[in-house]
Amino acid sequence: MASSTGRRARRRPSRLRPALLACAVVGATVTGTVYSQSHARPGAGGSVSSSASAPSGEEATVETVEPVVDGDARLAAAMTSVTVPDGAEAAVAVLDPESGEGASYGTGAFETASIVKVDILAALLLRAQDSGRSPTAAEKAYATAMIEDSDNDAASALWRAIGTADGLDAANERFGLTGTEGGDGPLWGLTRTTAADQVTLLRQVFVADGSALSPASRAYVRALMERIAQGQRWGVSAAADAAGGAAGPTWALKNGWLRRSTTGLWVVNSIGRVKRGGHGYLVAVVSRGSGTQAEGISLTEAAARAAVSVFTDGAA
Repeated sequence: MASSTGRRARRRPSRLRPALLACAVVGATVTGTVYSQSHARPGAGGSVSSSASAPSGEEATVETVEPVVDGDARLAAAMTSVTVPDGAEAAVAVLDPESGEGASYGTGAFETASIVKVDILAALLLRAQDSGRSPTAAEKAYATAMIEDSDNDAASALWRAIGTADGLDAANERFGLTGTEGGDGPLWGLTRTTAADQVTLLRQVFVADGSALSPASRAYVRALMERIAQGQRWGVSAAADAAGGAAGPTWALKNGWLRRSTTGLWVVNSIGRVKRGGHGYLVAVVSRGSGTQAEGISLTEAAARAAVSVFTDGAA
């Protein structure tokens, strides 16, 4: 795929970044973090109490709250066990949609490679909703090949159908993505995004509250992401429980991999929902600079396990 130099300039609205849409708290970007959780919840031991004076004869109200839990710090600690190859970079974000708690590690925009195919499909479905119609048989055939098999020709057909980068950017504005910009011309794989934006996109697909996608659209994307071709079931799925059996799949994902012609190094990304201990988490890992695809896959899987461990290793 050609280099992304000479990109066109497109104006995007200037606004404050939401913390994964309706997540509970907005945090400032500090030392490699993108957003953090800092709300307090009622609790017991190890708590901090505050009281206010009350009228005579009445007891003062005492509110007990738990100490603030810094998910970003926990993820940063977990990432110390992840081997990042020399010269490579990675960023990861995770969200527990049930509690609204999340964490992130790493900053900056990364090339999407094929993870953008979820975004392309979401944009297509949003356009269909706006027109009051269901996807056509041809669109569904392209979508199946694009997501399940990561077919590039199918992705190119739907990229044109949504209006290429301008169409993707317009949909992403409605989805709440603020750090993603579509690739130039036909180069959908050189769309640039952040890990936090990818979790925002996953939230549109996997969480009903606040989603611009209809229930039917969300269910359609999820079903395709649960049927990824056998040889592509790596990445964030490494953080999921073993096969779900009657309980259903424990992962829904889309991976992306691209060897840059300019450097010979690999972009390897993975996004999706994983179930661990019966609980669902939304995870996005983006990386670049690995010497081989296998090296990049190992990095994304280790980062995904580190992200989920923030909630599952006695940290939540």
